[in-house]
Amino acid sequence: MNQNATLVRVLAKPLPAAAAYLGVMAVLLFVIVSSATDMLGRRAAVAATAAMLDQFQGRRSTPAAGHAGDVSAPSGSPFLEGATVTVAGAALLEHVTTAIARLGGNVQSSQIDLQGNQSKSGFITMIASCDIDQPGLQRLLYDLEAGMPFLFVDQLVVQAATGPASGGEGRLRVLLGVSGQWQGAK
Repeated sequence: MNQNATLVRVLAKPLPAAAAYLGVMAVLLFVIVSSATDMLGRRAAVAATAAMLDQFQGRRSTPAAGHAGDVSAPSGSPFLEGATVTVAGAALLEHVTTAIARLGGNVQSSQIDLQGNQSKSGFITMIASCDIDQPGLQRLLYDLEAGMPFLFVDQLVVQAATGPASGGEGRLRVLLGVSGQWQGAK
């Protein structure tokens, strides 16, 4: 009869039992909703990270302004190539001066720094003084930093060129410091 007495007491006061039941159900519902929300948030983060990884790996590159038809990843080695540091420096100089000339600029002077601050970590630095128009400068900076080998613009000083020696209107006098990493002799 002891069990019947407990059942009678519980049935006599249904309000606390119902409140406890509803409280437990509310806590369980809250846990389910927060878990589902957290899972959806993590899923979105994984999708965003995967999209960024695809873009970094060149599977799906986004075209830059002015390059609407060019969606392929740059090809070639990310390092400056050459059997010696001198040959790699010459390759860097040739790459930059060719890019400047291709975009309508004129190289005034250039200098390679093989013994600079960054040379211990394998970087070769060059400085070029040139004149180029403003759209050409934008394309030059994009081509240098987005192409292969990986090049970094360390220094950029731009002045409006004046006088008859400037080569025309809208020309800019540019001092450009560019560095790239040489992997060393293979």
